Amino acid sequence: MSNQVYQLLAVDDIPDNLFLLQTILEAEGFVVDVATNGTTALNKIKASPPDLVLLDVMMPGMTGYEVTQRIRQDRSLPPMPILLITAQDEANSMRGLALGANDFISKPIDVNELLSRIRAHLQPKRTEESDRVQSAVFS
Repeated sequence: MSNQVYQLLAVDDIPDNLFLLQTILEAEGFVVDVATNGTTALNKIKASPPDLVLLDVMMPGMTGYEVTQRIRQDRSLPPMPILLITAQDEANSMRGLALGANDFISKPIDVNELLSRIRAHLQPKRTEESDRVQSAVFS
């Protein structure tokens, strides 16, 4: 994608899913932090906002929908893409989009689709940063 290193946060209550996501994404050059529940995810996001959040919808306690809503309601956080990971039907995925998620990925996850969607959502950030650097250099 570029020499830029992107920080991702993967959130899932199943450790094996997190391990697979982390392994795949780190092999692609991303820096990946993980959280096994919504509360931990929100704490990590507040402490060090990632460039993108991958968020499982169905988690005990706080669902991915609730985490999405809390991220979007917290005006102190910078804008960040949220990709919901779901095994549910399209109507439930639309609920996530209505709450502020940027996209959703269906289970079982297709790795090429996952990487394409992540890169597509990070592209505006890369363009914005490139414009900022060019502005500083040519000012």
